[in-house]
Amino acid sequence: MHFKKSINQGSFYIQGLRSFKDTLPKNIKKILNKKGYIYSDILNKWNYIVGKDISSVSFPKSYKPYNKNSMGMLVIKVERGKEVDIEYSKNEIIQKINAYFGNKVINKIKLESFQTEIKRSKNSGLSVSDFSKKKFIRSIEKIKNEKIQKSLLDLTNNFVK
Repeated sequence: MHFKKSINQGSFYIQGLRSFKDTLPKNIKKILNKKGYIYSDILNKWNYIVGKDISSVSFPKSYKPYNKNSMGMLVIKVERGKEVDIEYSKNEIIQKINAYFGNKVINKIKLESFQTEIKRSKNSGLSVSDFSKKKFIRSIEKIKNEKIQKSLLDLTNNFVK
């Protein structure tokens, strides 16, 4: 291997084969040193770690380590209305995540709720606002063929409520 000093930055470069750690930028090294791999692992295997019931209504937002050697806090986004269920299963989530990593990584969980954008009606059709429904009906009324117009109006009354 051949070492070469850089005059501008005050550090030296290694020519030839390098370890992967040495090729990463400095800011990414800081993230990895602050246990950044924990969050990426939790994010990738969330369904496997916590189970289908919890993962269907929540997802991990961020991981905040307290310092390099101690445990951290996991922030979880939870669907509105399911916060109580997740609140009661906090200890279970902590135990599962710590068991997955083999040591104590998390000691606290913070919940944040989010609103789902698509709402389902009782008839399993999408609920649409009155404005968009009226706009859609106006566009149907512009159709000149009466049979097609009538059939489309019947369909919209059956599916969109």
